[in-house]
Amino acid sequence: MNANQDKVNSAAADAADAMNYNFKRLGREFAMQLLFQSDLTGGECTDTMREEFFLQAEESGEFPVNRVFRKARGYAEKLVSGVNENENELMDMISEFAHDWDADRIAAVDRSIMKIAIYEMKYCDNIPMLVSIDEAIEIAKKFGSEKSGNFINGILNSVKNALKKKS
Repeated sequence: MNANQDKVNSAAADAADAMNYNFKRLGREFAMQLLFQSDLTGGECTDTMREEFFLQAEESGEFPVNRVFRKARGYAEKLVSGVNENENELMDMISEFAHDWDADRIAAVDRSIMKIAIYEMKYCDNIPMLVSIDEAIEIAKKFGSEKSGNFINGILNSVKNALKKKS
């Protein structure tokens, strides 16, 4: 297991400790973990992969299977489906604004976080763009490297500015 996978596992445990945990934050974290897993296995996040992931989360005892968990799961599934449906477009946007970076060489955790945030900014009109960016930065601090937050912030702010110009 590598350092990023260890971070993913320990951060998931930390998530369960927050009693008033926001279901959308937890949903974003679940979605990131699912996308990260599918990225590492080289495929799309399948229904089987989702079911196994959530079964493991339930059986781990780290997440109380309550209303917050169920809403987080629903939100994660919406995000994963949306990212999968728009994968090429989201990756093109990351590539466009990740100057001097090959998108495939960006850490899988960072890529997954950015795809979720860009999907929200582009397709979830009820979520302010700045909220998507702030959430991505916080998740990056928890799951990514030391520099992930700043790197993701720079790319997502450029995406936000480009999307505002188009609207």
